[in-house]
Amino acid sequence: MTHPMIKAVTARIEARSAELRRAWEGQMSRQAAEGKGRSTLSCGNLAHTVAASCTQEKNHILDLTRVNVAIISAYNDMLSAHQPYKDYPDQIKQVLAENGHTAQVAGCVPAMCDGVTQGQPGMDMSLFSRDLIAQSTAFSLSHNAFDATLLLGICDKIAPGQLMGALAFAHLPTAFVPAGPMSSGITNEEKVNVRQKYTAGEVGRDALLSMECSAYHSPGTCTFYGTANTNQLVFEAMGLMLPGSAFVHPHSALRQALTDETARRIAAMSAGSPAYRPLSKVLDAKSLVNGVVALLASGGSTNHSIHMVAIARAAGLILTWDDLSDLSAVVPLLVRMYPNGPDDINAFQQAGGVPGLMTRLAESGLLNMDATPVFGDLSDYFKEPSLQDGTLCWEAYRQTRNPAVLADSNCVFQTSGGMKVLNGNLGRSVIKVSAVAEEHRVIEAPARVFSCQHAVEAAYQRGDLNQDAIVIVRYNGPAANGMPELHKLMPILGNIQKAGYKVALVTDGRLSGASGKIPAAIHVTPEAKHGGLIGLVQDGDMIRLDATTGQLECLAELTGREFVDFDSESLQQGWGRDFFKVMRNSVSSAECGATILN
Repeated sequence: MTHPMIKAVTARIEARSAELRRAWEGQMSRQAAEGKGRSTLSCGNLAHTVAASCTQEKNHILDLTRVNVAIISAYNDMLSAHQPYKDYPDQIKQVLAENGHTAQVAGCVPAMCDGVTQGQPGMDMSLFSRDLIAQSTAFSLSHNAFDATLLLGICDKIAPGQLMGALAFAHLPTAFVPAGPMSSGITNEEKVNVRQKYTAGEVGRDALLSMECSAYHSPGTCTFYGTANTNQLVFEAMGLMLPGSAFVHPHSALRQALTDETARRIAAMSAGSPAYRPLSKVLDAKSLVNGVVALLASGGSTNHSIHMVAIARAAGLILTWDDLSDLSAVVPLLVRMYPNGPDDINAFQQAGGVPGLMTRLAESGLLNMDATPVFGDLSDYFKEPSLQDGTLCWEAYRQTRNPAVLADSNCVFQTSGGMKVLNGNLGRSVIKVSAVAEEHRVIEAPARVFSCQHAVEAAYQRGDLNQDAIVIVRYNGPAANGMPELHKLMPILGNIQKAGYKVALVTDGRLSGASGKIPAAIHVTPEAKHGGLIGLVQDGDMIRLDATTGQLECLAELTGREFVDFDSESLQQGWGRDFFKVMRNSVSSAECGATILN
């Protein structure tokens, strides 16, 4: 029986979105009614489409009884998670050719690595890259030469951007093709320990570099439960890939079999076939709520409080932070992966992975069981894939193989979800409460006010932060400087906490999906650049952050204060400054998905 809150949130999303969704569905219906895209192309159009193809491929693409699949790839060989995608197009083409079909790389999208750009000027562009990726995906599909879409993307802004772009062509059957995580390196606790020691000057750069290279050491997704792995978990829960496929290792026989099967199945779903199932029938309010539930139950990345809102809007749906908050009140935390616990994504996969989590959620009535996935029905997503005598098959998940990572039946790690919405006179924000120890969930301390993470670092190095403090980092929202992740602050604040001081972070910027043990009210909206009251806070003002009651308050009187004349361009360097002269005034708030408006 479905939980009343699941029903209520799904129903109110449908109600508030009715007009927008109707217009979007009308657009998808008109696109579908035009029939196979290639049938509307002129002879010249078709000649350009097949010019680079071999004779057999040309004949198959020009034969409208056959399927031509668009591949949207985010391959590059610097980003470890995407390096395995190098050979995927050839693999997919070979599988399809065996059945008389074809695939073409319709386009490649940018794929920034936030691990490379943390603390660098490129991080200021990171969030905006999501909308550029969405546009690039849509441009690639606009050739109108395709019958289905396969999305090759995993990491932070990349997979959400690809999905947003694909939703402009949602009359096509569409699925993600994952690549899987790298093997586990050093423990996450070891990693944090060395970073904090380096920040405190206790170890040198050589020790830090050696540790980092031991943590990030091979092709595949980083193994902590950050934004990249949250994308994969949430999108599998939404039915946007094959069941159980998110976290199978790269280059394994099972991974190859899953990729082959995805190609075969998507080709069998084109318009006119009995199995036709376009993306427009998959991504609706029911699947969206299922994705949010999985996000909350797994303690996923706070970045999805932005991405899910933007994805919803691309599908003609209006998702709000109130929906997230109400769902979080009834969805328990069922998974403990770093930063919510010591273990990583490989331990989660070994414990039962996404099929195990989906089974637990269904047992509690926390899923819309009538949601329509890309493949099969939702009950298929409770099954784990394996190879038996070389044949790909699925078996029902039975019970957790590690109850410290994936909670056993009738057990939870906490009674509410991993994310909470905070409200108060400083505006609204979100906090990843699942990673914060209970003794640190209520902090009342004087403000220390900064306008960039580098200034916080300088103050720490001077010894100016040896005190109880709520660190305010403002003018870091979407319109100010692109809403960078302030991950550089975590070792600093971790050392302050370790020294016995009460410490928290309040910012209109973002954090990495791997951040967590420091209480952090992030994505504060309205942001300072748009008149948010976070811009009026002064050093010494008492701030109260209460993650148990959902309160974020400045206890000082803010009436009558004036905003400091602050030019956020001073935070950018070189090309970053020129970029923001164009971009910074054309974005919505974090609560509205931080989407480029113009």
